[in-house]
Amino acid sequence: MAFLFNKFQDAVRILAKSPTFARYRRKLQFEDDINLLFMYTSYNRLGKNADEADAEEIIDMASKASFTDQQMQVQENVHFQIKNFCTVMDEILLPGSAVPMTRPIKRAELSLRLKDSIGYSLDVKPSQIPHNEASQGLYLNGEANVGAVIAIYPGVIYSPSYYPYIPGYPRVDARNRYLITRYDGIAIDAQPWGYGGETREIWDSSTMQETRPDTDETMLGKALENSQVRCSGEILERRNPLALAHFANHPTEETVPNVMVCPYDFPLTEKDLRTYIPNISFGNAEEQKMRRLGSSWFRRGSRNSGLDDWDSDVPVLKTLVLVATKALCDEEVLLQRPLWYYSVDEDED
Repeated sequence: MAFLFNKFQDAVRILAKSPTFARYRRKLQFEDDINLLFMYTSYNRLGKNADEADAEEIIDMASKASFTDQQMQVQENVHFQIKNFCTVMDEILLPGSAVPMTRPIKRAELSLRLKDSIGYSLDVKPSQIPHNEASQGLYLNGEANVGAVIAIYPGVIYSPSYYPYIPGYPRVDARNRYLITRYDGIAIDAQPWGYGGETREIWDSSTMQETRPDTDETMLGKALENSQVRCSGEILERRNPLALAHFANHPTEETVPNVMVCPYDFPLTEKDLRTYIPNISFGNAEEQKMRRLGSSWFRRGSRNSGLDDWDSDVPVLKTLVLVATKALCDEEVLLQRPLWYYSVDEDED
């Protein structure tokens, strides 16, 4: 398996030297990353019984499928894993009755029980990266196969039109190392989320101002006061053991990364799973639309059956997950910054 994927990555490195790639580097690198994610997550979905022949078939499919189809399949594959994760969380946290309360389990115990069920959980402790800015690092506790969704990037989601509301704007990156941007320009600020919490609770803009450690709260409050936009509250599971992607460090040049960033659009029609998606949208337009339409919103059937089930018209939360690029076992999670990444500050330079 590793040999086959290494062959593909060699081809990517050859492509990177071409004049076309140099001119359209960000776009082509993003497409290549989706190609890799298509293979990694498809292989993972086959389960532990997948063999080299399966890997070869997936690589052949990746060479023939359109970029759009690959994106859709990556969403399907990631969502399949997210649904399994949410099912396990429900089994651990929800009593087998109609009582509308979750079990009073501490986050540490929940993490251990998750590991017993899916094979891994996450820890945050001092990084082994020899850099003075590394500080805390993210560690996988247990074992995970290639293509596994290792962590979810939590926090507040900002579309480009709402960039001015990011605390510290326009020089937001200088003050916040937990801000990341997707290829489509969606920014996610994980700083308000921090380490999470010990309860399932309503998380909204007031919570953000209380828990954000290094933020110009005056600027945030003024922006909210002078605007009609807000982060309306959602009941989120703050004990979520996988909502720690923002603690993953970048490796040194001598160290090979073991996870990659994957865009994930969570369909808001999946109301039963919403509490385990550790994000809220600034402005919240998509979720407000869902509330207005309620149960009348057109919803396709199972998301497990194929590409045609992924409806592009369904409102989504645009977040990120980290996907394993190799089999992992009790090690620090190291993330390579993708070439398509850009800073929210970029246009201000």
